[in-house]
Amino acid sequence: MANMYIVIFITAKDKEEAQKIGQHLVSQKLAACVNIVSGIDSIFWWENKVDTAQEALLIVKSRRNVFNDIVKAVRSIHSYSVPEIIAFPIQFGLKDYLKWIDDSVKPRRKK
Repeated sequence: MANMYIVIFITAKDKEEAQKIGQHLVSQKLAACVNIVSGIDSIFWWENKVDTAQEALLIVKSRRNVFNDIVKAVRSIHSYSVPEIIAFPIQFGLKDYLKWIDDSVKPRRKK
């Protein structure tokens, strides 16, 4: 189980873009759940200067084995040239919740 499940942070330019990305990930069975937190104030280094933006944050629950598919899907519809897509392993979780992630995300690929 260790490192099999992940939480992914993705920032988007606004709530509408975040909803579009979230709907796509869940409908394609790449994510079990996507939470959207709008009104995030971001401060970041971009194009040789400090920049700021109001963004929306997607919190995506999924499995590690579909991470590359998630990246591909997000990049195909995201407005940023370099979107934030970072994953953290879920070290522990309620067994029933982790099973729900398994049941909700597309089956693992056969090797």
